[in-house]
Amino acid sequence: MSLPNAMAAPSPHSRPHLLIADDHAIFLEMLKCFLEKNYVVTGTVTDGRSLVAEAIRLKPDIVILDVGMPLLNGLDAARRIREQLPSVRLVFLTMQQNAHLAAAALELGHAGFVLKHAASGELVTAIEQVWHGETYISPKLQSGASVENKNQASQSSKNLTPRQRDIVQLFAEGYGLKEIAERLNLSLKTIEFHKHHIMAEFNLKSNADLVLLAVKKGLITINPDIRYGGGKVI
Repeated sequence: MSLPNAMAAPSPHSRPHLLIADDHAIFLEMLKCFLEKNYVVTGTVTDGRSLVAEAIRLKPDIVILDVGMPLLNGLDAARRIREQLPSVRLVFLTMQQNAHLAAAALELGHAGFVLKHAASGELVTAIEQVWHGETYISPKLQSGASVENKNQASQSSKNLTPRQRDIVQLFAEGYGLKEIAERLNLSLKTIEFHKHHIMAEFNLKSNADLVLLAVKKGLITINPDIRYGGGKVI
């Protein structure tokens, strides 16, 4: 999707309206309480698909979102939100000090990328800069988020369609084919077809290979707590 060269001016709200997304309930509540001191928090969600739906419904000025969320990761959720709300601002949060993820996030334009272990004031700085049409990236990542990294991050998602990315992420999170079909409102045969096509296209021999593909494509990262042998979304 190509974005307009210049985004719309900030809304006339005296304070920007925020929508916050994170799959850790305690962190989400703490973040909401902190941001409500200076901003209007219109809602909170805990997974990527709910985020897309609520963003379209609430039309916030800024979305604060975790890069790694269940059902749909933050980067893919942000892309879908931008398709419907081209002028929305985005501030990504993550535990991972990964310049490739930062570059992919900043490719969306008028976005911020903040490490979760940064001071709270850094998040406020990111929100303010993004609100005024600028970008922000945590200082620890600035040197790594080069044009080369942007190109590499973009290249990493070219071989999977959005539907395939959905299926690969859900499968890697531990959902069975029937569960995936129900969540995506597709027939079981359609999911089986997509899985077979992905396995053949990428020469995958086992379900473990499919999980590793999800890791390579930035959909999940390895963590001992995953439902399916372990992973957690980035």
